[in-house]
Amino acid sequence: QVQLVESGGGLVQPGGSLRLSCTASRSIFFFNTMAWHRQSPGKQRELVAGYPTGGSPNYAEPVKGRFTISRDIAKNTVYLQMNNLKPEDTAVYYCKGNRGSTAYWGQGTQVTVSS
Repeated sequence: QVQLVESGGGLVQPGGSLRLSCTASRSIFFFNTMAWHRQSPGKQRELVAGYPTGGSPNYAEPVKGRFTISRDIAKNTVYLQMNNLKPEDTAVYYCKGNRGSTAYWGQGTQVTVSS
């Protein structure tokens, strides 16, 4: 069974930073792509950043220049470093791993940006 476990969410003031972690129960190379998505109340889940196993990171326009996705292969972990956070970044953040047509999701971690 494949599991993805997120951590690192919390409450932060505008302009602050957080780092989210997603640890997989399998090697990162088991997946074709690892990614972070988010969902705000009343909105659809959206892609934030992706990291193809054999490719380069890619980002949604609203987070370019502020968020960085990275990975530690030895720890089976993908990170999302979020800087200069804005209230509109408030959402539940989900880790996702794709292998072929199968998608694996973590349970989500809440990020709240508020003064």
